Amino acid sequence: MKISALDWLGLTTLILVTVTLFAAMDFAFNWVFYLTVTGQIVLVIAVYKILTDDYTTDKTFDDFYEDQPMRDNDL
Repeated sequence: MKISALDWLGLTTLILVTVTLFAAMDFAFNWVFYLTVTGQIVLVIAVYKILTDDYTTDKTFDDFYEDQPMRDNDL
């Protein structure tokens, strides 16, 4: 099974939120430290996967925002 770029981002988010919860609950330092290091490594992998993802679209800068198209009289 191939893990998509957004799955890596979700995993990163889950790990770093867990770090925050562990630190707030005064878990042992080694748990927080190793989870932080793991989260940083997964973050680098997620950024790499997102930047090298083979994603194509037919949208251009002329399309402006997808949720609010530009009208000619807005220029």
